[in-house]
Amino acid sequence: MTSTHAIRHAVHREWTGFRRPGRLIALAAAMLAVIALGLLYASGNHASCDGPCPAAPTGSDGSLVNDQFSYLHQELGENGGITVRMTSMSGTITYPPPHHDRIVPGLVPWAKAGIIIKDGVRQGSSYAALMVTGGHGVRMQYDYLHDIAGSGGNGGEVSARAPRWLRLTRSGDTVTGYESADGERWTEVGTARLTGLTGPVQVGLFATSPGDLTLRRVGLGGATEQVRWTQAAGVFDHVALKGTAAAGWRSDTVGEANRTDWEKQVRASGAVERNGTVTVTGSGDIGPAGAEDGARPVERTLGGLALALLVVLVVAVRFATTAYRRETTGGAPVTRAELTGKAIVVAAVTFVTGLLAVGIVIPVGVTILKGNGIPVLGASALTGTRVVVGTAAALALAAVLALALGALLRRARAALPVAVLALAVPYVVTSFPLLPDGLSQWLLRITPAAGFATQQSLVAHPQVLAHYAPSTGYFPLPWWAGAGVLSAYAVLLLGLALRACPAGQGRTGPGRLPGASDRRSRDPR
Repeated sequence: MTSTHAIRHAVHREWTGFRRPGRLIALAAAMLAVIALGLLYASGNHASCDGPCPAAPTGSDGSLVNDQFSYLHQELGENGGITVRMTSMSGTITYPPPHHDRIVPGLVPWAKAGIIIKDGVRQGSSYAALMVTGGHGVRMQYDYLHDIAGSGGNGGEVSARAPRWLRLTRSGDTVTGYESADGERWTEVGTARLTGLTGPVQVGLFATSPGDLTLRRVGLGGATEQVRWTQAAGVFDHVALKGTAAAGWRSDTVGEANRTDWEKQVRASGAVERNGTVTVTGSGDIGPAGAEDGARPVERTLGGLALALLVVLVVAVRFATTAYRRETTGGAPVTRAELTGKAIVVAAVTFVTGLLAVGIVIPVGVTILKGNGIPVLGASALTGTRVVVGTAAALALAAVLALALGALLRRARAALPVAVLALAVPYVVTSFPLLPDGLSQWLLRITPAAGFATQQSLVAHPQVLAHYAPSTGYFPLPWWAGAGVLSAYAVLLLGLALRACPAGQGRTGPGRLPGASDRRSRDPR
């Protein structure tokens, strides 16, 4: 078994051998490529608005949110609630496939109409809503991130003969939602505690509808997104209020409304009350914002990572194979201690290189994007640290894997293509819409490229319809599982390479390294 003393000597010797100008320049170039391409991407993105661009709405935690809907409301005290009967839900979808030449009736799956308690009408303020959706039944949602399923009746099934009763009650900062088919027997859907909800709030009826998302085939089966404007309308009666002020109803739109030709010429968004029946029509969404809304995740500044990965693979493979050249001239074989030292050195140097590159480009790139008016999806300090450290660790593991392949195959011409096909090719071809989503997801499950899931800060929200695919930045495995896949490959291949090496300490043994002068003449390092 290789001793710790021998490994220490091996690490010192391999670090000395690694510091050739060519290797150091290559890694420095990899680091600069990540930084330069990331900053070039950030500098090339600018917001374009008619006048000053409005600030993107944020929730109480600072994360970007969507908060756009039509709202008929009045003031509610600290205790009270609202009960309504919903008798119809309908919608409009503009220019859907296949021909994109008609405006048709219909509801998108996450069209919403119902009742809501909200801390004012400011975008991003705290809320709890109970709604009927276009395709996901009754839901209770609150504070943008939380979603609770109720019964399965969808908006298109609601009618005067089959209505849906909805109720929200408030007690201090706690809001509870109920649903009923007949207004007599009620079922609790969920309870939300809205921290900081004190004093008067707004209560009322709302409607909204996000874009209609479909996919267009490109490349070898890949897909790009197409989104069309939609509108939804809910019809309510039997509106009963408790704990409200006597000021009466107000109709508002939270966020933008009535800017499309359809709204201007055919059906405006807003609320209409007639003969005890209220119709609320709206467009937009209430929920978390994502990259599909035009915001950028922090990892979008890592466009140069693929180039850095290629450089790392070349350096690691050649660092391994040069040591085996001496065996062809009768020199001492590579020992386990020597190969272990090489793995430690190449992992450490690559990790530091990646840490510096990613640690510089992300904060600087994010600052440039924000300065250019581009909204950036927030990431917690813990997530940001994981992205930086995890991406550097993935590069280091990739270097160890490439080193092990070089040791096993002993020729750079054989080892380098294998390393590139196993790591770089899956990472690159899945990063844009070339292959079918299913194939891309499997490539990022079973190949070592899965390890780069550590760079993802995007979160897939089940209550938001989006194209959750590798080409849009969503890895199929959580970051820890992807790191586990890459680690398993690296450990397995390095273990096989070490097993193929003689256990003898040879020229890396403890004490003075034997044959130092002879080593310099034989080792083509």
